[in-house]
Amino acid sequence: MSGITIYHIPVCPFSQRVEILLTLKGMKDRVNFHVVDVTEPRPDWLTAKTGGAVPLPVLETADGRILRESLVILRYIEELWPDPQVARSDPFERAVERMLITREGGFADIGYGMVLNQDRTQTERFREKMDAHYLGMSRFLDRHAPDGPFLFEDFGLAEAVFTPLFMRFWFLEYYEDYRLPDGPEAARVRRWHAACLDHPAAQQVSYREIVTLYYDYALGVGNGGVLPGREKSSFVFEPDWSDRPMPPAQKYGSPASDFQLGLL
Repeated sequence: MSGITIYHIPVCPFSQRVEILLTLKGMKDRVNFHVVDVTEPRPDWLTAKTGGAVPLPVLETADGRILRESLVILRYIEELWPDPQVARSDPFERAVERMLITREGGFADIGYGMVLNQDRTQTERFREKMDAHYLGMSRFLDRHAPDGPFLFEDFGLAEAVFTPLFMRFWFLEYYEDYRLPDGPEAARVRRWHAACLDHPAAQQVSYREIVTLYYDYALGVGNGGVLPGREKSSFVFEPDWSDRPMPPAQKYGSPASDFQLGLL
């Protein structure tokens, strides 16, 4: 063991990024993963380490120093264990990689905003914005990597950043009936998207796990909050998600009860 500890929420996409990179490097067994329950307030001992900050993942070095923000942690791991290298070494290729990665923040905001949205009149606006993000990525890939399927010859740092979001946006497919744009202008991003989802290093979560745990997001409550009339969050550890039925796909109308969700 390296003495490094990562405090994380396993189903969180930003935590999965770190797991993917460690898997690509063959270093996952060198790190101690400490699971944090998102349905409970952050423990005092953890916020004492982070200076009061609650977002995860958080990395603690062997000597107690703290790093936050998933992209920062990815870069630290890449530099700490440079072999095998996942990020690009050539300066121009590294810049191209970073240009694509800069798109992840807005992409994540729209996807999560869409599933949390409770105003039917805003649905089409969110669909158009999601389409625009995918089409923009498709143009980028057509320009810099037309042959693909990845940005460069292998699944790399950009793929490690985006794949967890592609997986979380299964909740858009399930709860919003959203699909990637069709047509030739989106062909390149669809090919990238499919190759990312299929990669062996990115299989930490499943479709059923995502749509089960994120049910409350579809009803407008995230981060382990509890909906009115319910006793438990859909993010609770027990009962395990695999022992629960699939939640109803209809996000509007009468919400499912704890019993209907298999939480009791």
